[in-house]
Amino acid sequence: MEIGLIGLGRMGGNMAQRLLSGGHSVVGFDIREENIREAVQAGVRGAGAIRELVTKLKAPRAVWAMVPNGSPTEETIDMLIGLLEPNDVIVDGGNSRYTDSMKAAERCARKGLHFLDVGVSGGIWGLQEGYCLMIGGPREAFERLEPVFKTLAPPQGYARVGPSGAGHFVKMVHNGIEYGMLQAYAEGFELLKARQEFGLDLRQIAELWQHGTVIRSWLLELAERAFRKDAELASLRGWVEDSGEGRWTVIEAVEQAVPLPAIAESLFARFRSRQEQSFAAKVIAALRAEFGGHAVEALDD
Repeated sequence: MEIGLIGLGRMGGNMAQRLLSGGHSVVGFDIREENIREAVQAGVRGAGAIRELVTKLKAPRAVWAMVPNGSPTEETIDMLIGLLEPNDVIVDGGNSRYTDSMKAAERCARKGLHFLDVGVSGGIWGLQEGYCLMIGGPREAFERLEPVFKTLAPPQGYARVGPSGAGHFVKMVHNGIEYGMLQAYAEGFELLKARQEFGLDLRQIAELWQHGTVIRSWLLELAERAFRKDAELASLRGWVEDSGEGRWTVIEAVEQAVPLPAIAESLFARFRSRQEQSFAAKVIAALRAEFGGHAVEALDD
């Protein structure tokens, strides 16, 4: 197939390479010229602007946006709505909030355009292993682009999960689960490390748990790789960012009155990781000193 790809950064650039290796033709644009140059060297037909990208595609067109969620995605979609023709397809492969995707689908429908929201999981390993694709939108558009999905995904790694918004909703929950899994592994390894007299090899244990245990996973494989590089993780700061999907998952849980205690706590743990000095911990220390005369530690000047 022929497809336009907007966003040729780490994720989009790897997707372009996988599509090219699968025999597809890719027209690509990125706001960074160096990303366009690298993509062109790999075989992408470069475009200097979104308008140029559209003109290089044959109708009916398919344009896939891999740009940051929020304003960049909204602006890209609105620009494409103004440039494309009825029966063309717009794909949002970023981590957009599912409610925004539902609204985007409505705007596209008024112009006679198809819209697919695709949750993409695979990270930097996607080029080699393939991307899991969670797809929402009209079945007609899904079936038209199915050759692209087959190339990007590993076997059985893509599916139309429902109507517009469903793809990004499923990806949002997927990322919420990821938060909880990461937190559980992190806490377990911290407890293992705390028992110093056993001299436990965390890399060995991470590798061991990958064979026959109920907690084996790809994340354990990655943990083993990380411990192999730096057994104490001494070069890392314990600062954990969140990209938004975990927050959206917890907010959705509150709105739907669905209890998600593990996922919610994993999100709050990320917030806690960014505090050099927790004010809440200071309050607790102060109160313990007041009611029980418990010792406190002064902050060094």
